[in-house]
Amino acid sequence: MSETSPKLRAELEGIPTYKPGKPAAAGGPAAYKLSSNENPYPPLPGVMETVTASAASFNRYPDMACTALTAELAERFAVPVSHVATGTGSVGVAQQLLQATSGPGDEVIYAWRSFEAYPIITQISGATSVQVPLTEGDVHDLDAMADAITDRTRLVFVCNPNNPTGTAVRRAELERFLDRVPGDVLVVLDEAYREFVRDTDVPDGVEIYRERPNVCVLRTFSKAYGLAGLRVGFAIAHEPVAAALRKTAVPFGVSQIAQDAAIASLRAEDELIGRVGSLVCERNRVMDALRGQGWTVPDTQANFVWLRLGESTVPFAQACEQAGAVVRPFAGEGVRVTVGETEANDIFLKVAEGFRKDL
Repeated sequence: MSETSPKLRAELEGIPTYKPGKPAAAGGPAAYKLSSNENPYPPLPGVMETVTASAASFNRYPDMACTALTAELAERFAVPVSHVATGTGSVGVAQQLLQATSGPGDEVIYAWRSFEAYPIITQISGATSVQVPLTEGDVHDLDAMADAITDRTRLVFVCNPNNPTGTAVRRAELERFLDRVPGDVLVVLDEAYREFVRDTDVPDGVEIYRERPNVCVLRTFSKAYGLAGLRVGFAIAHEPVAAALRKTAVPFGVSQIAQDAAIASLRAEDELIGRVGSLVCERNRVMDALRGQGWTVPDTQANFVWLRLGESTVPFAQACEQAGAVVRPFAGEGVRVTVGETEANDIFLKVAEGFRKDL
């Protein structure tokens, strides 16, 4: 047997492993999972019935063009059908964008800390990551990001609201930043948590895209719509970018069940608005409680909160798990905690109160 191994791309060396939120262990002390920003509600009305009916034909390939879903999204957002592209969650679409824009010798800019998939998919593409530190308030430093643009820059991610800090960029600063970005650099507004935004100064990326051909907006059905397990996301972008996304899509990547569930979810928007409103109220309760305990917590426009804990991060996460709620630690930095069921949030708040007293 030959001892020679197949040659693999050098860009794959040292790629960090994506760390999903830790689940609540079966039979263990943790009963609640607050580590993945999932929606605690069951599927929206009509979705389960739609999925059940759709499952009867999963011996067939799905509609590769996602025709019905694309048409529904185009109508919902009042954009041309040719400006919509779908993929396996917004992270799948983000990887398609990198395949379409960036390779060896190119640079991709994003804030740090931000969504942990950015460095992974950038390195897979062969491009170089340019990480720009957040401000002291855990917000994107857009001036520094603009300063970092060079003639090698191909794409800039702006995660708004930002994962894992929940902070959001406001309209005036975003417009000022976009005015500085060359027209041949793609700016991706990653808006996975857009439905939870309540700050009226935080712009809707779709409105920004309409006037700027180099802006692409990412959205997902995984968070507010509660379809995390079905993997369906989409981009709204001008035709050259949307067409490139269709070229780089995995054939038949979005299942028919996911397509049909997404359409049914869009049509249950009244119920969605009510559920998101309830989660926002619970978010505010959690934020008020943490601040009342003495924590400094950045304003969040997402369905999670961020606690900077430094070296106490892992012990805090362990204490939460022992108490019955799994949170998402970023060792040496802090924890991200999803706003979930009231009972789960209360467990987290109780641990936070006790921990605060010991700091």
